[in-house]
Amino acid sequence: MEQIFKNLNEQQAEAVKKIDGPLLILAGAGSGKTTTITSRLAYLLDVVGIPASNTLTLTFTNKAAKEMRERALAMIDAKSYPPLLCTFHKFGLLFLKFHIHRLGRENNFVVIDTDDKKRILKKLAGDLPMPLVASEISRYKNSLITPEEAHAQAEQKNYEQIAKVYKEYEAYLVENNLVDFDDLIALTYKLLDEHPELAEETSKRYQYIMIDEYQDTNELQFKLLQKLCSAHNNLCVVGDDDQSIYGWRGAHVRNILEFDQDFQDAMVVKLEHNYRSRTPILTVANALIEHNRSRLGKTLLPTRGDGDAVKMLSSNDENEEASKISLQINKLIGEGVRPNEIAVLYRINALSRSLEEGLNRAGIPYKLVGGLRFYDRAEIKDLISYLRVITNHHDNFSMKRIINKPKRGIGKASIDKLELAAMQQERSLYDLIRLSSTAELEALVRKKNTTTLKQFIGELEQMRAIADESLYSFAERLDEIFKIKAFYEAMPDGTERVQNIDEFFGLFRDFIKQNPEASLDAFLNEVSLQSEQDQVEGESIYIMSIHASKGLEFEHLFIIGLEEGFLPLVGDGSDLEEERRLGYVSFTRAKDTLTLSHVQSRYYKGRRTELEKSRFFGEAGLCESSLKIEKNTAFKKGDLVRHKIFGAGRVIGVSKAGREFKLNINFGGNKREILASFVERL
Repeated sequence: MEQIFKNLNEQQAEAVKKIDGPLLILAGAGSGKTTTITSRLAYLLDVVGIPASNTLTLTFTNKAAKEMRERALAMIDAKSYPPLLCTFHKFGLLFLKFHIHRLGRENNFVVIDTDDKKRILKKLAGDLPMPLVASEISRYKNSLITPEEAHAQAEQKNYEQIAKVYKEYEAYLVENNLVDFDDLIALTYKLLDEHPELAEETSKRYQYIMIDEYQDTNELQFKLLQKLCSAHNNLCVVGDDDQSIYGWRGAHVRNILEFDQDFQDAMVVKLEHNYRSRTPILTVANALIEHNRSRLGKTLLPTRGDGDAVKMLSSNDENEEASKISLQINKLIGEGVRPNEIAVLYRINALSRSLEEGLNRAGIPYKLVGGLRFYDRAEIKDLISYLRVITNHHDNFSMKRIINKPKRGIGKASIDKLELAAMQQERSLYDLIRLSSTAELEALVRKKNTTTLKQFIGELEQMRAIADESLYSFAERLDEIFKIKAFYEAMPDGTERVQNIDEFFGLFRDFIKQNPEASLDAFLNEVSLQSEQDQVEGESIYIMSIHASKGLEFEHLFIIGLEEGFLPLVGDGSDLEEERRLGYVSFTRAKDTLTLSHVQSRYYKGRRTELEKSRFFGEAGLCESSLKIEKNTAFKKGDLVRHKIFGAGRVIGVSKAGREFKLNINFGGNKREILASFVERL
């Protein structure tokens, strides 16, 4: 007992001791979330005496599950079988091994990975964009939509075809006794839903359930939890609504916001003491997130004392920004800071290009976390391959990369035949197609492909002529003729890929502007130098997207791209509240110093664009903002509140009233409108 509680604060200890009924541990950034959940598991097993087999703890990554298991078991005398502590998908796998026979399937099924799934779909998808097909099928499964329902909902021909592929894919999986990752949860839910007696039996077995990172759960995972809790209400979830940043991946922030409505008589414990960041960093993080309406409300309290003020870095453009940051990083390293305690974050991956180049120029080694370096991305490699073939007809490697990108119906078998014929004739692939007669080509590939290949060579020749005449309009013409953007735009991550292409085109135009007499060869040589980062010995700093930084922390942190359109990302499909949460997550990765950078102009959508400073500077209290800022009312629909005259009531609506917020409250059937400042939360 003493070992379990010795390092816990009052709120953490309260959460650990709450055994029965639903419990939400609202854990702010750096507030000791893992310590609390592992201590609670140890308390259940070693103090209360709950059998390990009656507990179930679920998280999202194997790494988190392993760390939590080790930390919990280190606190207790392991007398029996260890508790089940695993990912949602691992739980689904174990469950299906015991019960999939109820669906008429054998329990010796094989789980296919993402690559296997792509290979199967490639045979079925035909000319449909395969990444879109894979993404949609995953969405259908996580929404419990059958192939028949997907077909009925389809409004476009493309989606009718996807529904058909979905049906064939499902039939293939069943026939070959395979399951994919989505099935691990979807089939588990299906079994519990179709067999109420099994749901009750399973719920009675796992009488104490804990969920980590609850803000990242999707609709299907929520429904699965409801089934697992059908015989009891002993559910403890740990999470932070302010760190819900995966809406694009299907996560529902409502799961955590409405926990007290989904699970009756829920207790909420807030962990607000932050053990990571200095006071100035928490001050700006708290000020920023306070502007979100959809949140439960909490304030991070500093425990590490004061430190350097948060710095604002202003630059004319992205190159100056990269140079200034490189200078500051070199200064920190010179003062004895270990490089791996320094990181640079960005909202959009395309921003890494100028940063990578600046770090290369300054000789600072870096590791890019959770993504590819700019010049290693498929869409950028494709563009470079186009340029290489246009300048050098004999580059077979690049020619093979682009001959069917975008798709022209030239399959691997056709490419192999062409390559063999080119070797036999001692010609490049390009010259084989260009110099062969139509009849000679038709002997190698189908008639339709012959026409396509001849047209492709003609277009490359056209681009070569444009390059010889003037490089300035080259980028627009390249995309106009080959429609590379449209090809990548159709993919699930199409927006980001198009941003990368625009960034590359912007780099190209900038190079031509600064070197008016330069050739396409000169640009390619420059790119080759940049795309091969020197392998410097020793430690590296880290660069990554904000999404990749979640769960990490660094002594010294730089965040670039704090401009309207970048952070926050604005436009169709963007969610300002989630953007604000991204800002909050990024700020709270910093332990000692935080530097926020913005520029006057960047290449954006292929052109240099004047930019406005991010509204987040104003919202975080770092400068005056021209944008109107409305602070969070701290109340939302469903909240329980108390009024000094009318007593306890539930908020059924929130609206604006001048500078105040007006609450529509149901006081036991008596509905009244009251200003927010006249009630307190229960």
